[in-house]
Amino acid sequence: MNLDLKTIINVSVNLAARAAARKGFNMALIMGPSEVINKAERVRIYTSLAAMVQDGFTQEAPEYKAAQLYFSQSPTPVKVAIGVKGKEESFVDAAEACRAKNGEWYVLIPLNAEDADILALAAWTESATPDTLLAYTTNNTSNLSDTRTGDAGEQTDSIFKRLKAKNYQRSFGIFSKNSYAAAAVMGYAMGQNRGTSNSAFTLAYKKLVGVTTDDLTEAQVQYVCGDSETEGVNGNVYVTRANSYDVLQNGCMANGAYFDEVLNLDMLKNRITLNVMDLLATSPKIPQLDPGVTLIVNSINVACEEFVKTGFIGAGIWNGQEVLELKKGTVLPKGYIVLAESVDTQSQADRDARKAPPIYVCVKTAGAIHYVVIAVNVNR
Repeated sequence: MNLDLKTIINVSVNLAARAAARKGFNMALIMGPSEVINKAERVRIYTSLAAMVQDGFTQEAPEYKAAQLYFSQSPTPVKVAIGVKGKEESFVDAAEACRAKNGEWYVLIPLNAEDADILALAAWTESATPDTLLAYTTNNTSNLSDTRTGDAGEQTDSIFKRLKAKNYQRSFGIFSKNSYAAAAVMGYAMGQNRGTSNSAFTLAYKKLVGVTTDDLTEAQVQYVCGDSETEGVNGNVYVTRANSYDVLQNGCMANGAYFDEVLNLDMLKNRITLNVMDLLATSPKIPQLDPGVTLIVNSINVACEEFVKTGFIGAGIWNGQEVLELKKGTVLPKGYIVLAESVDTQSQADRDARKAPPIYVCVKTAGAIHYVVIAVNVNR
């Protein structure tokens, strides 16, 4: 009898479960009225203008013109999503339908949207899932000064001012005579957001290929964007400075937060979520003990390290509130620290529910310099 070796040596091969696919943050959706894509399909992904032409988009189509600016930026984005808004649909209904068909696009760029449409989309974007940003263009000059529009008794503030008043963090607006300027801005952002070493960026003072600057006064720019000393209405403009520099000012959202901060924090949250979920899904179990919590903390550390590499997180002094043993004034050499309460302090109810104790991720962003004051002292 030829006996099997299993009773002596039992070798098993375990193929690790595939980690969850990471949601991309480098693709925008241009939503327009074209009938090239039917409402049943709703969204198509393109990597070039040539592919759009092959599908039936003409060079005069608004989606083509917006995509042309989007792909013209440097670095060039890899892909764009084109979504359909039906004639009888509201912008919000169309956005929801596009999101239901494709969850990978991050920025929504609506074409031909009026102020009321933008306001409705901005409200939707604040709570959309997954995380979404709105980027729109307005050519309404009421945004350039403290004026109101509409008939007497029905006058309203400009869209910049209205969105600022609502403290919306997920809406980016640019004043431009070019109806597709927002597509150019997002083309740069989606192309730059590569996740490679030192790829973190700010939108401030970037050149928009294919977009003509607007002839605005300093007072108008300051009203829209503010400066280092004063607050504007948190819009953005594209202007020429010193006859040589075509620059975007200032790269901020409606509530004053900077685009790059919102983008990177969305990405960091996503990466932490998926890292921890991968750990839970691929481990036989995570013990409800302090060593088990350490495994979770380590998976969060891995996520944070990626953002140190890109340059979004940087070393600095913690000036936030006190968190466990982290005190105000503590130096964070890596720019972050992940802290957790002890399992020993948990209530029995939380232990029975198999909850982890609270975990705190404290991050110091590297920030970006937008204003410089230089004193030149001369002595003879």
